[in-house]
Amino acid sequence: MSKRSFRTALVVVVATFVLAGGVVAYLVHEALSYPDHRHAGKGVEVEVEITPGMSFPQIASVLEQKGVIDRPRWFRIYGMRRGVTTKVRSGRYVLADNWTPKQVLDRLLQGVEEKQVQVTLPEGKHMLEYFELLAGKRDDGVHPELQVASVAELDALARDPEFLRAHGIEGDTVEGYLYPETYNFAVPTKPAKVLERMINQHRAVWNKLLDQHRTAYRKLRDKLKWSDREILTMASIVEKEAIRADEQSRIAQVFINRLTDPGFKPKLLQTDPTVRYGCQVPKIKPPSCAGWSTDDSLHRAQLDDKDNPYNTYTHEGLPPGPIANPGKGAMAAVLEPDGSNYFYFVAKADGSNGHAFARSLAEHRRNVEKYLERTR
Repeated sequence: MSKRSFRTALVVVVATFVLAGGVVAYLVHEALSYPDHRHAGKGVEVEVEITPGMSFPQIASVLEQKGVIDRPRWFRIYGMRRGVTTKVRSGRYVLADNWTPKQVLDRLLQGVEEKQVQVTLPEGKHMLEYFELLAGKRDDGVHPELQVASVAELDALARDPEFLRAHGIEGDTVEGYLYPETYNFAVPTKPAKVLERMINQHRAVWNKLLDQHRTAYRKLRDKLKWSDREILTMASIVEKEAIRADEQSRIAQVFINRLTDPGFKPKLLQTDPTVRYGCQVPKIKPPSCAGWSTDDSLHRAQLDDKDNPYNTYTHEGLPPGPIANPGKGAMAAVLEPDGSNYFYFVAKADGSNGHAFARSLAEHRRNVEKYLERTR
């Protein structure tokens, strides 16, 4: 090789090393300054959800897709350099699209301040009424900022066979197993966690009641051959019919008398709330419910409808399942009815929220006439 060729080759090699060194230096500089480079956004807010279990590469990918960062690999390296790739907190974030990577990562490490909302679920409401409250519906309208979960999501899960099996619930919905109470929920909360919390609370109360009424519970099961679900179904009816707590055990006894006394035939409970339930909650509703509003009184078409399986005017015995979510008092009342021998009751029109009870149909008709007269 000539001296000239050698010099040329040497120059090329040196130039290559210099260029490579320059590139490396540039890349090192860029990598080191990357965390403080603002993303070329418009300053608009972007909502990003980081779900539990999401890996740091997945987080970087989501941030790129949402237009918050533009170099997901560098963002990952930056996170690794800080040693925080496993410390990002899940939640729904509102980020600006022109923040620096450092601002973005700092925000993800800080986490979302959890907003809590208090929701009171009254005794005797059916599951769809609960779901509306959980979705932020109040007397003065719907408040999205109070939504724990959507009605559609809760309703779908409440009817999901796998979810029901996993929680040991017979029947086709969670009706009756959502304990009425005042809860504090994060906004939002996954529907499964919402329902599970109420189901677990129901189980805790139910199991405690069984411990307190063990003897009566055994007698009731032996006498009526009822499962726990059937006891719960009766409790839901008592919850709907008894406005006053001091009448719950007597109303429970009235219904039990109707089902067990040999002389009472046909064994119809004849209670309006069951008919209403059949027109409100099941996915498939009987034709008589078409055009009927929940704000209306029941008409003969609904009361005579044999296609409504929840119609206790046309079907003997208990309805297919609970018609509401009973509280502790109603459940205890069914476990320990008061032992009276009444078969009928009618609401008094004296403002007491009480009922007039009767042992015979003739006495009941006199009570009906008496209290109907007061309302005219």
